Amino acid sequence: MSFRLKVMLAFTFTVATSVWLVAWLVSESLSRTFADRDQRRTTVLVQMFRHEFERRGEELLQRVKAVAASQSVQTILAAQDQAPFVSEAEQLARDQRLDFLEILSKDGAIISSAEWPARFGYKEEWLTERNWGGLSPFLRLEELPDGQALGLYALKTVQNDSNFLSIIGGFRLDEQFLKAIAVPDGMQVTLDKKNLVRGSIVTEMPLKGGDDKTLATVLIGQSSKELADLQDFIRRTAWIVGGAGVLLGGLLSLWASERVTRPVERLAATVRRVAAGEWDARAAVRSRDEIGQLAADFNAMTEQLVDQKRRMLQSERVAAWREIARRLAHELKNPLFPLQITIENLRRVRETKPSEFEEVFEESTKALLVELGQLKTIVNQFSDFAKMPAPRFEECDINQVVREATRLFEAHTIKLDLTLADNLPPVLADPEQIGRALRNLILNAMDAMPSGGTITIRTSAASAQRVAIEVIDTGQGLTHEEIERLFTPYYTTKHHGTGLGLAIVQSVVSDHKGTVSAESEPGKGTTFRLELNRYEQTSAG
Repeated sequence: MSFRLKVMLAFTFTVATSVWLVAWLVSESLSRTFADRDQRRTTVLVQMFRHEFERRGEELLQRVKAVAASQSVQTILAAQDQAPFVSEAEQLARDQRLDFLEILSKDGAIISSAEWPARFGYKEEWLTERNWGGLSPFLRLEELPDGQALGLYALKTVQNDSNFLSIIGGFRLDEQFLKAIAVPDGMQVTLDKKNLVRGSIVTEMPLKGGDDKTLATVLIGQSSKELADLQDFIRRTAWIVGGAGVLLGGLLSLWASERVTRPVERLAATVRRVAAGEWDARAAVRSRDEIGQLAADFNAMTEQLVDQKRRMLQSERVAAWREIARRLAHELKNPLFPLQITIENLRRVRETKPSEFEEVFEESTKALLVELGQLKTIVNQFSDFAKMPAPRFEECDINQVVREATRLFEAHTIKLDLTLADNLPPVLADPEQIGRALRNLILNAMDAMPSGGTITIRTSAASAQRVAIEVIDTGQGLTHEEIERLFTPYYTTKHHGTGLGLAIVQSVVSDHKGTVSAESEPGKGTTFRLELNRYEQTSAG
């Protein structure tokens, strides 16, 4: 992920998160505020209902007292036969605007009933179960022809020397009764859940009778529409502002990339150029801030690196030529000493024993030719290493290169085993140099097997981009320390040789931008592995 994209995402996330967090906090605060307000309104409404309940109870008591004090009730109380008064309760209920009214005898039998006249003579068992005298208004369920009805009742007794009557009057407690309560906007009071607006928040207030049993429940509903609408508005606003924040974050990121990331990208591109070998690349200093100072410091550092590299290359060249001169002097000294001894011996024999000169001359010249051949080999190896030409790349079949390189060794006593993979992709290489590297590896393997053995040469597809060549011998192998120094120039594990063979191999493979490695264990032989790039990849580059 690029730095520019990270800046854009950081700005966008910060702005959008801040907006949505504020929206959530406001929404939660509103929810708590509305909940507190609704709780207060519910409390006030409950108090209003109780106040109305008490007011209607006082009103009911006054009306029931008025009925008890009426001339009709006094007449019923004085009469010996109460049957003719079966319809008196209806008229009295109309006069006092009562929904329920019953006049009962001392034993609880109904003398007259306004709500159900046909119940004349029935006894109200509940009236005789306890002493109801002196009680405040109470709730009870009344049996009616069409079912039950909840009512608020008051009881008054009247008596004389010989008789006793109970007057029970009441108001119907229904939806009409609840409408008399002044309800704030957005609230409802009902006895039936079906009347509540969907989505309302409901508070229940139980209504209990004289025996402390719940007879009905008043439902106080508060509409949540206002809160829901406000929350929807906040959410819509948050999405709009959040979207604007995302856009603002994008614009800010573009500005930041122009002011911050673009100079950093230019500096990074310059760093990559320097890392790729363009030592003359310099970063443009376009500001005096930290980025500009960083670019100036980078340029100064690059100048120092170039100067250090120049000095280091000069030192390395001097050291390399000194080492070459030292090695060359060392390698030439060994064959020159026998040459000198042989010539001196010839001169002495010619002067002291002329008759034996021809015989000594023949043997001495043979020795001279051997040493001169050794000198030629040494000079050629140093020459090859010092004058490695640049590779001349062409598309080539690596299996064919292996066959050409091993043809010179077919008559040798050491067995060559070629295991060449079919359908290998071509490589872009200099077949002559790769062949020389392979011959050096084969000669190195032969030197590792003075008593004979097998050299296996194997080709394979190392990966989708590379082809591999392995040269495997069955010699004595090498130690870990020897493997570490194996490709170092002038290092050798043999009693003879210059130590340049494997260094030449590494130089050739390096010029082809490939790799060479060695694996070995003492007593288990050695494996050299070359990996070269496929033709398509190299040519495309």
